[in-house]
Amino acid sequence: MDINNIELPGTMVVDLYQSTLVDGTEAKEKVAVAPLATSSIAEEKSTFKSLGNNQRNVLIIVKSNEAVYLPDNELAFLTGILGACKLSLADVAIVNLTNYSDASYKELTTFFKSKIALLFDVEPSQFGLPMSFPHYQLQPFANNSFLYSPSLKDLKNDKVEKSKLWVCLKRLFNL
Repeated sequence: MDINNIELPGTMVVDLYQSTLVDGTEAKEKVAVAPLATSSIAEEKSTFKSLGNNQRNVLIIVKSNEAVYLPDNELAFLTGILGACKLSLADVAIVNLTNYSDASYKELTTFFKSKIALLFDVEPSQFGLPMSFPHYQLQPFANNSFLYSPSLKDLKNDKVEKSKLWVCLKRLFNL
């Protein structure tokens, strides 16, 4: 693939052009513009939007009222963490739990076929897990490894907390 022949998956095109492919008064006169995608309520409940391609089945759960997924500075910090773990956005699926407050761990881990779930500022009980465990404890459950951590915003400026997270991530990803 070169710069002149970029192929986008259909779902990305739908996200980019949610209402129309053509916008402009001249084009509207010439072309009947139809919505690209229509979805029923049942379909919306069975699909979850995420940032990333989930190639390595790593689910990252965050909470943010400020952005669709994460604010830019937190996303940049998370990208740095992923890079240190030899991962990229292509390897993970980032889901903002604020958008799916009634979704359970079972629904999300099944949908994303995750093996690892990182919970940033999302308590295990908030995620629907039937247990509680402290920050930085790797918790195996239901064919997944869960790691609960403070928010990315809090971690970013705290060297001690970052080092605690790093110790767990090294074990989790065999670094």
